[in-house]
Parts: sequence; structure tokens; C-alpha cells
Amino acid sequence: MKGVELGADEDGAVPTLPLAGSGQLAEIDEDAFTEGAFILSIGGAQQSHVDLGNPGHVFYEYLRRIANVLDIFRPAGEPIRVVHLGAGALTLARYVQATRPGSEQVAVELEQELLDFVLEHLPLPDGTSCSLVIEDARVALDRFEPGSFDAVVLDVFAGDDAPAHLTDQAFYQALTSLAAPGGVVLVNVGDDPPLTFARAQVRRLQAAADDVAVLADAGMIGGQMAGNIVVVGTDAVWPAEWSAALVAAGPHPGAVVTGSDLVAFSSGPQ
Repeated sequence: MKGVELGADEDGAVPTLPLAGSGQLAEIDEDAFTEGAFILSIGGAQQSHVDLGNPGHVFYEYLRRIANVLDIFRPAGEPIRVVHLGAGALTLARYVQATRPGSEQVAVELEQELLDFVLEHLPLPDGTSCSLVIEDARVALDRFEPGSFDAVVLDVFAGDDAPAHLTDQAFYQALTSLAAPGGVVLVNVGDDPPLTFARAQVRRLQAAADDVAVLADAGMIGGQMAGNIVVVGTDAVWPAEWSAALVAAGPHPGAVVTGSDLVAFSSGPQ
């Protein structure tokens, strides 16, 4: 899709869009520190960072942790099938295309106008195969056959503001059913201390997947620090070598929590 002058309208103003659904203002600003990079904000809160000059650059820490899993769970460079529930500015879809050319992707977004706004000003790289679905994430799951994707990415949660129908056990069962054998389910959860909501989502995925790991800043594991955790579900025992590789890949200081340590984390304050 052809875009307008990136980062600014013809008069030099920052592109903005009042969102009819939420009543909030979406805007795309240039990143003052990285040439060719842009930030999507909604209601004044930063939502996505896109580096058009280098789509393999992932700025936000939680997305970098998700990207690291996508790097190691299949042989490097091998095309994969990915569904993104919560499109944002399609940062991760751009990353997958850059690192695994030929991948088949689907992005699900509730707000058509937001996705149109993003693609107008931040078009996807040529050659990207990414179908766009405008629908509620729960409803969209019924579109796909079980085992349709190598990676299932859910990125719509924000603590207690998360839609209730995307947090129950039935939803997690449907979510994990989409993953092919050997695939991964990756869930981003933002929360505040004592991480009551995040721990509940870990328990949901524990009940739906064969094994689970939590990736986060090491300071979050004790529950005294706000931020994002990434919950990863697999259909087999979590490979120990993945933990070492993911910690080494950063961002630092990072932690990968599995086994009895994960049981202790998920059974914390409820």
C-alpha cells in the first residue's frame, strides 16, 4: 500500500486520527532518537514502535522477548505461519517478514480505522504476506482450523482493563488449539504489583498448554514492579536450552521462569 510522507502530513503536522470506537486520539510521531522510526500513540500512551528503515529492530522490551522466542523455536530463516491477535502498528509482523521471509501471517484488529491509519502512514514492506482481519479476537478464533499456525501471538491485555471474554479458560483452550505441533502460544500481559491479573493469565495458559514459561524483566518476578510479562505455552516440555538462549538474548536483566519457580509465581497473590 502506498503511504503518504512518513511521519508528517504535507503541512508538517503529526498525523492524527480521532478513533470513533474509543473516542481517543491516535497519532504517529517520529522517533527523535532513531532516524526512520516512528511511534504510534493512542490517548497519549505509546502503543507501538516501528523502525521502517530496519524492521528487524524491535524497540519495546516485551516485543523483543517475543521476537527472541520466534527466533529460536524453528530453524533460523525458515518461514512460519503466525496469527497476531492485536495488530497495533504491525511491528511483529514486520519483524517476522524481515527475519523469516516467505512467512504467512494474519493480523486481527478490532478497529478498522486504526489499521487503515497505520498502513497509510507506515506501510508494510514489499513482499509481506499478511492477511488483515477486522474482528474481535475471540470471534476471529473461530475462523481458523485447529493447528493452523506455528505461532499464536496475543497482545491485547492491559491489566484489569482487559476484555473479560479474552481472559477466561475457554478462550485459552481455543487459543492453544490454533498452534500446530511444536508451535508456541505467546501472550503479552501488562500489569501492576502484585501482578494479580498476570498470575491469573499464567494459570489459564498452564491449564491449556502442556508446558509454560514466563519471560520478563528479572525485577518483575517478585511482584513488586509494574511492567509486561510474556507467557509462552508449548505442547511439549519446555526445552532447557531455550531458557539459556533467551536470557542471553536479552533485554537485560531478564528472567525465564519455568517448573517449580513458575508454580510459585502463578500461585502468588490472587
